Amino acid sequence: MDKQSTVAKLVGLGGALAAAWLAQQVVAQGWKATRGHKPPKPEDEGDYRLGEVIAAAAITGALVGVARALATRGTAAFTARTETGRELVD
Repeated sequence: MDKQSTVAKLVGLGGALAAAWLAQQVVAQGWKATRGHKPPKPEDEGDYRLGEVIAAAAITGALVGVARALATRGTAAFTARTETGRELVD
């Protein structure tokens, strides 16, 4: 059974959180550049149309999902390389 070290899990979590935050920032800046305001959130009250709220949520969710997947894959590859190097030294 292949077990990840605690450090690898923490690095993976940190990478996924950073990737999600970065994706949200990209969406916010892109939305502001194209629409002239921040993307609406479901809890926002105001003149936002339901379609605009759904579009913002879908775009944000998709980009955050892709960013997390890429970060997780990158961390797994990094962990595999470092674990292989450690086994050679032991």
